[in-house]
Amino acid sequence: MKAVWRALGLVLIAALALQLFFLGRIALMAMVDPQSTSFQRSEAWRLARAKGPLRWRQQWMPYERISDNLKRAVITSEDGTFANHDGVDWEALEKAWERNAQAQARAARQRPRAAPRNPLAPQPARPPKIVGGSTITQQLAKNLLLSGERTLLRKGQEILLTFALETMLSKERILEIYLNSVEWGEGVFGAEAAARHYYRKGADRLSAYEAARLAVMLPRPKYFEKLPNSGYLASRASTIEARMHAAELP
Repeated sequence: MKAVWRALGLVLIAALALQLFFLGRIALMAMVDPQSTSFQRSEAWRLARAKGPLRWRQQWMPYERISDNLKRAVITSEDGTFANHDGVDWEALEKAWERNAQAQARAARQRPRAAPRNPLAPQPARPPKIVGGSTITQQLAKNLLLSGERTLLRKGQEILLTFALETMLSKERILEIYLNSVEWGEGVFGAEAAARHYYRKGADRLSAYEAARLAVMLPRPKYFEKLPNSGYLASRASTIEARMHAAELP
């Protein structure tokens, strides 16, 4: 029994140490620009293994040197209440939860009822997951410090880190780090790299429509990078451009 309690104690100490490490990283970001994120490092490893020599484009730009058009477009597209919420949009998260539950229920109904050809063959596990409903701060917490898995445990850790980011950093700093680190294509990270990759200009010179197109790309940047003439991309960008004036900047 003592061995069990000792093991539990070690697990708790390790969990506490991990949380302190995360808090230290976030506190440092108030003054120091992060050199890379967890997501970027995993992408670098994936690209290096799949394609050999790595093509990596990223250049940090201070907040004031990123076009307000891009800030407004990203807020409009990704998180309309960014300037006012505490890090989590609970209403959007609840709706996302309901959509996921409905999607999983539909998938279960559509699954074949017949027994598999080999009943002894192991079936792939389907872990519970929550997708959608994430604010800009939540996306930053996930990309900066966490893995890409979609489980309840990781979502809980994401929410804790989100509150830490909102407590220790200003909204302006959160948006600055987000815009400088988010993915905009394969090996393309940050607003400056995206502006030069797609428009051959700096992030401070983006027009409203150019900024709106970049904002629409964010959920699926690698997909839209390969479809520059996508009708959906153009249509959605026009919609975002029309709504940008109402976005509140931090």
